[in-house]
Amino acid sequence: MRRRDERARLPLRKSLLGRLLTVSALVASCSVAATAWIAVQTTSGAIRQEQGQNLTADAKIYNTLLGYAATHPGWEGVDDTVRKLAQQSQRRIALTTQDRRPLFDSSVASPGSPSVTALPAQASAVVDPLSVDTALVPDAASAGADRVDPRAVGPFLLPAKERTQVRQAATASVKCLSSVGIAADVVQSPSGRPRIQFVSSDTDRDLAVKCLAIGPVDPTATEKKALRALDQLADACLKRQDRKGVKLNLDLSWDRGYGQAAEKQAACEAKVAQDKAAAEKKAVAGGGIVQGPSELRDSGYDRAIASCVGSARREQLTAYVAAPALLFIDEPGAVSVPGFDLSPANTARIAGVTALVLALTVGASVIAGARLVRPLHALTGAAQRMRDGLDSAPVPVGSDNEIGRLAAAFNDMAAHRTRLEKQRKVMVSDVAHELRTPLSNIRGWLEAAQDGLAEPDPVFVSSLLEEAVQLQHIIDDLQDLAAADAGALRLHLEPVRVDDLLGQVTAAHQGLAETAGITLTVSPAAVSPLLDADPVRLRQAVSNLVSNAVRHTPPGGRVTLRSYVSGDVVAVEVADTGSGIPADEVPHVFDRFWRAEKSRSRSTGGSGLGLAIVLKLAEAHGGTADVVSTEGRGSVFTLRLPAVAEEAEETTARP
Repeated sequence: MRRRDERARLPLRKSLLGRLLTVSALVASCSVAATAWIAVQTTSGAIRQEQGQNLTADAKIYNTLLGYAATHPGWEGVDDTVRKLAQQSQRRIALTTQDRRPLFDSSVASPGSPSVTALPAQASAVVDPLSVDTALVPDAASAGADRVDPRAVGPFLLPAKERTQVRQAATASVKCLSSVGIAADVVQSPSGRPRIQFVSSDTDRDLAVKCLAIGPVDPTATEKKALRALDQLADACLKRQDRKGVKLNLDLSWDRGYGQAAEKQAACEAKVAQDKAAAEKKAVAGGGIVQGPSELRDSGYDRAIASCVGSARREQLTAYVAAPALLFIDEPGAVSVPGFDLSPANTARIAGVTALVLALTVGASVIAGARLVRPLHALTGAAQRMRDGLDSAPVPVGSDNEIGRLAAAFNDMAAHRTRLEKQRKVMVSDVAHELRTPLSNIRGWLEAAQDGLAEPDPVFVSSLLEEAVQLQHIIDDLQDLAAADAGALRLHLEPVRVDDLLGQVTAAHQGLAETAGITLTVSPAAVSPLLDADPVRLRQAVSNLVSNAVRHTPPGGRVTLRSYVSGDVVAVEVADTGSGIPADEVPHVFDRFWRAEKSRSRSTGGSGLGLAIVLKLAEAHGGTADVVSTEGRGSVFTLRLPAVAEEAEETTARP
């Protein structure tokens, strides 16, 4: 009887159905929450975009006003620029100071008139040429870590005379490059200094350097003056940090140790040619800052220099650029909305949809879970009946899914268990029969001697000894099989010549074969194969095959032993011209207690364990055993064992 607690169903919180419901509800809740969040974010984003808070589509407006601020010291005169941008974009554009004092509003008919519509609570952007918003102008990220707009040049702006000089020098360099087959153009920078840009990156540097020497390399008077002022500002910053000053180059890179002026000046004068050539090569590579605020080094000193150069540059440019201003971009007549809030009606609607989705999810999970759990209950009941020793009917196999495959595997396991149980019962019966026969004979002889019906003469003792030996043989065979099944069969491996072993087995069985009128021979091999095996166990296996062959071969028959190498396998064959084995019995010849003669007479068969032991010994050596038999013509038993590596190589190489 099964216990009541074993029949009780699991609590819902521990059952597969309960876990499925929990996971489904959790997934549905997360899905609904994610959908609601996405809806809110999408709606809010759309509203912000309509209000002008999203400037992705209005980058042109921001960049245009940023350029104006970088090239003008104030916002006076920005009216025309803002009005033109407003007409092109069909949007309202307003500029205010950081304390929200109006500078210009495109929606106002005339300056000084009050605005009809209030500005949004949040500005669209801050227009500051000394701190460019890289999210709105991605190209500004390459302008430097200080985020200064490259159009803000301040005191570095060249006057017309100097601009003409450096332009002429750059044009001469381009002509020189063209004469040697290098295509290049003159590109004007915001400061007025021209930059030579190569059309192709595949340029002969040696030829280019010679031509670039003609072009503008050294700073002009205006640039030198601006650099000296920038040096002073940077040195003041470094001095406040107890650090030595630096000398800035035109590309805003720096040289250390500027505090030792005399030594530095001498070194610079001695290396004018080298510095000039380096600058020319740098121009060939495309120019740019070698080391400055945009490319910080790892050392703390260089980071301090970069920080001071950045702050000095902003301080120098402050007087040349417009002050930061708040930019507002809005639809004409749009009403400012502070944010997106769900109304009570929308909240109730979302809650209702969420509840509906959860209900549908839970309902679908209940249906799916019930269909999933039903076959599992059937499997559980079948397993419990099997545990109680009852015959269990096969579990119905549904569709080809995980549960169906589990049911099919369970049915296979149950069928295999049933076969094993039948084999166990047959084995117990066979063992009892095999042990009962010699024990009955011994008991009968002893009782006869006790009753005075038999004399304990040598014949009497010999009969008892024969039965005891037979009993011991059965016990030894069972012990060998048990050891093989448990993996405890010990082998003492050593090199064994197969022909020598076959000769020993033949000599041991020669007398038995001659008594039965059977010819027992060994077919000699061209080369005696070599095995790494236990000679005692291997001899036992071959002896079992030979004794079995002699037993089932009629007088006048022949039993032949031979060996050969096939690839990396050594085959040992025992062939006889006996009665053979019926085709339907061949698959069972290596089963325990199998005998061709079903009456189990000792005159025609042994214990039925010999061939089972042969198979186990072959498997213990890493090989196999098989049989080919034709009823009425004889049988061939073959042991296939792994050959020694050297032997296999020699056999393979031999033609």
